[in-house]
Amino acid sequence: MEATIPMPALRPWVADVTLMRLDRLRPLVHLPDASTALVYRRTGPRDGDLQVVGPRSRASYHPGKELPVCLRARLRPGVARSVFGVPVSELRDRAVPLTELWAGRAALLEHRLNGLTGTDAVLRGFEDVLLACLPRDADPCAPLLGEAVASLSTTGERIGALARRLSVSERRLRDLFTDRVGLAPKRFARVQRVRAVLAGAGSASWAGIAVDSGYWDQSHMTADFHTLMGVPPTAFRAGRLPATTACAT
Repeated sequence: MEATIPMPALRPWVADVTLMRLDRLRPLVHLPDASTALVYRRTGPRDGDLQVVGPRSRASYHPGKELPVCLRARLRPGVARSVFGVPVSELRDRAVPLTELWAGRAALLEHRLNGLTGTDAVLRGFEDVLLACLPRDADPCAPLLGEAVASLSTTGERIGALARRLSVSERRLRDLFTDRVGLAPKRFARVQRVRAVLAGAGSASWAGIAVDSGYWDQSHMTADFHTLMGVPPTAFRAGRLPATTACAT
């Protein structure tokens, strides 16, 4: 995978844009992810589609595949509701053709991308499509949600304490996360912790990674990792993965 920094106009909305290098001989691993993504898949010389991939509450494993081009833009948690116009909870653990959400407008964007040749041209065209997707009006809840996302991603602040600090009820915070992020706050925090473990694997002892990632201890980390990833951290790092299942799309 080759991640790139989005163009400046996209950065408030898009965390990263990645050229996916898929291999038929290697399993396709979808990690837990609080971000919703827009994916462009080129399936033939002039054929391709745009898919909206919702937040993933747990990992999934699929047989390897090959595609001429596969580009993924991960939106920052909390912005997908404004971009796609549907509650993000409806996208959780699903991949939905953009045409189901935008009909003819999505078909025009796909046609534009399918007419491009060369990876660099497709990448530039994909960023232009992303610009066309951005909403014109700011979400009035964005500042509160951004503060909550940052806190739950880095500090391990308890949900009740976070709600009080932001002067909202726990129910309001939960409803906001479910609608805008697609995950409840506790599940969001669990996903972020597991991703921190994945990012830190090999850099320190498992016990040290557990503490740095916000767990009580190594056993707490191992249990949570196993629940979301399907295998313990040591097995995942060694490449001992769960059995693959066919992709829905």
